[in-house]
Amino acid sequence: MKILVTGGTGFTGKALVRRLLDDGHQVVALDFQEGLKTQELRDWGAEVVIGTVTDKEVVDRCMTGVEVVHHLAAAFRQLNVPNSYYWDVNVEGTRNVLEAARRENVKKFVYCSTCGVHGNVDTPPGNEESPINAADYYQQTKYEAEPIVKEYQQKGMETTILRPAAIYGPGDPERFFMIFKRVNKGMFPMFGNGKTLYHPLYIDHLVDAHVLAQEPGKGVGEAYLIADEEYIEIETLVQKTAAALKVDVKIPHFPVTPVIIVGHICEKVCKPFKITPPIFPRRVDWYRQNRAFSIDKAKRDLGYAPHISIDEGLRRTAAWYREEGYL
Repeated sequence: MKILVTGGTGFTGKALVRRLLDDGHQVVALDFQEGLKTQELRDWGAEVVIGTVTDKEVVDRCMTGVEVVHHLAAAFRQLNVPNSYYWDVNVEGTRNVLEAARRENVKKFVYCSTCGVHGNVDTPPGNEESPINAADYYQQTKYEAEPIVKEYQQKGMETTILRPAAIYGPGDPERFFMIFKRVNKGMFPMFGNGKTLYHPLYIDHLVDAHVLAQEPGKGVGEAYLIADEEYIEIETLVQKTAAALKVDVKIPHFPVTPVIIVGHICEKVCKPFKITPPIFPRRVDWYRQNRAFSIDKAKRDLGYAPHISIDEGLRRTAAWYREEGYL
């Protein structure tokens, strides 16, 4: 099939493009910028288009002849932009891609949302019916796009929504890198008691979910939480990262409340100057918000079956960081 992957030069998009090419598909990767080693995508045989999902003309051009769309493109960690930027990309951009897909009679549309739409999980594990409680504008706008996806489902297009947990793995230059970098130095300050729950998602597992969801008739009109088999406490994650790196790490504990206050102050002070703050609320949330989910629905409906353990995933990721010179 001819498949469009928006956000195709990013960490997740690139991994998905590689799998789809390996499976024999023709792939168009659309993204607003060159990513890490984007030339590899071209070398593998993908068509790479640099442009934004907010540009209807570019989206229409990429959609020609496409049978399946994986919509991953999103404003994610842009901290020095107005909230309207998140809305334009995450909501209106999604509408643009859906409308172009409808005109092209696309067979399946897979939307990559986020588990963050549920915010803090008060009674772990959460599931797809857990309350929607987005903690920031990124998560809110990712959720705001979900009803639009369902709207096009009602218009006759097969759609499936995936809500991935904390993605990590080889090829990730930033998500888990801060954890690895701090652990590798032998000292990881822990704000709070370290018992907050965190649910990792190894990159291969998310790609598995996307490939399963693109099949006709699977998960139609549904939303699915996608994560690894187990969630863990954040202090355990730090300890396992140290084991993967084969280093000793000290984990001193500090109160979390002062860090929350500093995060909000830094964000407000830096935003008018378009400076990326050294600490901000979303980063502080890692220490205090439970993210722990049941993946039973994805297993049942999609045949989703995560198979790489957290220890093996962290070991592979540590090896990649070292091979690429990050550590």
